Amino acid sequence: MSDQALAIVQRSFTMYVRAESWLGDTLLADDIPIADGSESRDRSLNVPETITLTVPRRDRGFDWSPGTDPGHPLAAYGQQLRIDHGVDVGDSIEWINRGWFLITDSSTSGDTVTVTCAGLLSIIDEAKLVAPYQPGASDTLGTTIRGLVEPALTVVIDGTLTDRAVPIGLQWDTDRLGAVTEVLNAWPADMTVTEDAYLAIGPVSDCGSPVLSLTDATGGTVILWQGASSRDGAFNCVIAQGEDSAGNQIQGVVYDQDSASPYYYGGAYNVFPVPYAYQSSLLTTVAQCRSSAAATLRRLRRTASRKLDVTMVPHPGLVTGDIVSITGAGLTDAPCVIESLNLPYSPSEMSLTVRVL
Repeated sequence: MSDQALAIVQRSFTMYVRAESWLGDTLLADDIPIADGSESRDRSLNVPETITLTVPRRDRGFDWSPGTDPGHPLAAYGQQLRIDHGVDVGDSIEWINRGWFLITDSSTSGDTVTVTCAGLLSIIDEAKLVAPYQPGASDTLGTTIRGLVEPALTVVIDGTLTDRAVPIGLQWDTDRLGAVTEVLNAWPADMTVTEDAYLAIGPVSDCGSPVLSLTDATGGTVILWQGASSRDGAFNCVIAQGEDSAGNQIQGVVYDQDSASPYYYGGAYNVFPVPYAYQSSLLTTVAQCRSSAAATLRRLRRTASRKLDVTMVPHPGLVTGDIVSITGAGLTDAPCVIESLNLPYSPSEMSLTVRVL
């Protein structure tokens, strides 16, 4: 977003939404009329994104009800929508791309069509393996992910990651997305579908400069803060188990040693270890086990940590994983990461769940 648009969306502004429909490389419609809708994202889900749209059945002489036409712009036969939010910056509209989404359902009731979409990882999730997938002798973690995902999604791997060979004889039977997740956990790495529909593989990290400051002070955008606390899914150590080249069982253990963490090992949460354990044949050295365990501990914090629910003016530039600075609810310039959000596609309140870092 430009600095001008960023300043505008932190106060009242005129919102626009547009969508294009594509089937493969063919553009089916470039200006779908959207009357209402919303976008939800949640990092804890296998497929983080869900879109719901309301479209008038008839607009500008066109029937937007897909009926039985497999080539209709709103049919669910592989059609994908590219969705953009527009911000009126005075002399023009600045468009912010929210990404590409697969149509999973379209239904017509009266004068409206309801369209449901999901993130592109749904293509990988539904494509179960029809035969066991076994990496070749020369395959690495990166080529294995490419073999499981491409050509449905093009994989882009961050250059800071160190690739390595995959053990011989490894195979997955049915769950394609589960296989990708296991490789990422062992690497360790994270995946994100970008707004340009690439599958970006990068380090597991929740750091960076805040993209936005949220405050309930004068001139702020926050309408309401709400907090939550739970012991469910909370662990203060992770045990990653593997097998070395000689067939010996190995493991790496990582404890939560951050004194600022409410789950600090040996602290008030529990003086004993509260472990999360898992095993992967991709882990062949103790160093790999420890690295994977450390990344898994960071991932576990996404579901069990100090969190705030924020209700605010809609901001079409925010996505999950963004770092924001929070002043309010007892915090001052505290860095937080967005774990889930709900962005309205018509004038309404936006909601975030942020995790305090």
